[in-house]
Amino acid sequence: MSMDELAWDERGLLPVIVQDAATGAVLTLAYANREALANTLRDRATWLYSRSRRELWRKGATSGNTQRVLSVSYDCDGDALLYRVEPRGPACHTGATSCFFRALTGDEGGAGAEAAAPETFERAVAHLRTTIAARRGASPETSYTAKLLHDGVDRIGKKVGEEATEVVIAAKNGDAREIAWEVADLFYHTLVLLEERGVSLDDVGAELLRRAT
Repeated sequence: MSMDELAWDERGLLPVIVQDAATGAVLTLAYANREALANTLRDRATWLYSRSRRELWRKGATSGNTQRVLSVSYDCDGDALLYRVEPRGPACHTGATSCFFRALTGDEGGAGAEAAAPETFERAVAHLRTTIAARRGASPETSYTAKLLHDGVDRIGKKVGEEATEVVIAAKNGDAREIAWEVADLFYHTLVLLEERGVSLDDVGAELLRRAT
């Protein structure tokens, strides 16, 4: 299907669902016109159309919370788009990871919200990814993550090696809480290393799937 064959509404717009490609979480519901879609396909960055301001906008142009677009799909009727993205910072203007953080079925901390939320590990990884990416521009004097990124791969690699050793020691000690603590440290420093080298979790996932086949 070409762009002209999509079912644009009377204003020349289509709703766009923006989804975190790694976790599956829905980040935003917005709109795109033909130019925004063309820019998204060209730049592999999230471009949308603001109905209130009546203008194009690129996600992260002012906030720095950009999104790398991995794929663009349309639904069976051709009247809605899906951007699967790798977020580099929160999606919501409030600073939340997703714009969908309020629940109608019970309060935000209730069972309804918990049932609809991603698993704990997925939420933790999503939070870490966005936080680490956002720290890239922070001062090394005030942020440990920023200092690691500033010092580069040698410093980060040393920490990954140290934390891997701590994981082995914890495993030999047999304390489940200690193991979880040390694995969390190792995972955090590994994510920092991936950020520093520009390698996404999708790249890692693709390799794991390749090995599984």
